[in-house]
Amino acid sequence: MTTMVQETAVQSVTAVRPADGDVRRGELAAFLRSRRERITPEQVGLVRGPRRRTPGLRREEVAQLAAVGVTWYTWLEQARDIHVSAQVLDSIARALLLDRSEREHLFALAGAVDPSPGNECTGVTPALRLMLEQLEPFPACVQNSRFDIVAYNRTYGRLLCDMDAVPPEDRNCLWLALTHPGWRDSMADREETIRGMAAKYRASMAEHLAEPAWKALLKRCQDASPEFREVWARHEVLRPSNKVKVFRQARVGLLRLTATTLWTGPNPGPKVTVYTPVDGESHERLEKLHALVLAEV
Repeated sequence: MTTMVQETAVQSVTAVRPADGDVRRGELAAFLRSRRERITPEQVGLVRGPRRRTPGLRREEVAQLAAVGVTWYTWLEQARDIHVSAQVLDSIARALLLDRSEREHLFALAGAVDPSPGNECTGVTPALRLMLEQLEPFPACVQNSRFDIVAYNRTYGRLLCDMDAVPPEDRNCLWLALTHPGWRDSMADREETIRGMAAKYRASMAEHLAEPAWKALLKRCQDASPEFREVWARHEVLRPSNKVKVFRQARVGLLRLTATTLWTGPNPGPKVTVYTPVDGESHERLEKLHALVLAEV
């Protein structure tokens, strides 16, 4: 009798759903597969191994990164009719390195409400770009809490290196400070700056310890720089602050600038950093740099 009741309950749960539900689950499954297959193991700090045939990540690797069951995640990619919580979707979005548009699409397909919308800066509004432009000749940029440079004005684009020539995936202040010759030459006190950046990254990462993008950048920096490995091992932490920075700009000379941070969302999070001159000489040199940039156009 109990078995018959259970079978009846299962049949009622697995009865044919409306076509819209079938379509959504199919779209969700295809979307997850496509996002999984585009990510290399190296991007999330995993070892590729000699026998890998699957393009991108394996299902079990995504499940591990997202801290969900392998069987459960497999059912998702098979378009099974299962419930998906917002918390699990959040974990999957982070594991698959989804940007803001992709994250919104994921939650829409799953019919769930995003528990943390807009926490990362993955897009810049036209109004914010206009503000960056109007701040010239003062250098200004928009960064997320991971030090990714997501937007900048023309003066900032030539302050430490030719930013336009840097691949978008390498436009990260910590990575450039460790690896880009021009950027490194422009830092008047390179050792102190790198030590401070490492300490700030560690402090910010405390809220993102399980996120693949944070772990991948950390591993990338450790693999590329013995200097960073030594500094990171000190376990120093430092919160963001406004301070005077000194740059050796190759075309106009020494610049003494105050870095001021304006938060555009939760702190820590997306921010606008503006560099204003400390003295008249630095102001004149910023004007000259701006004029040189305009002459390139």
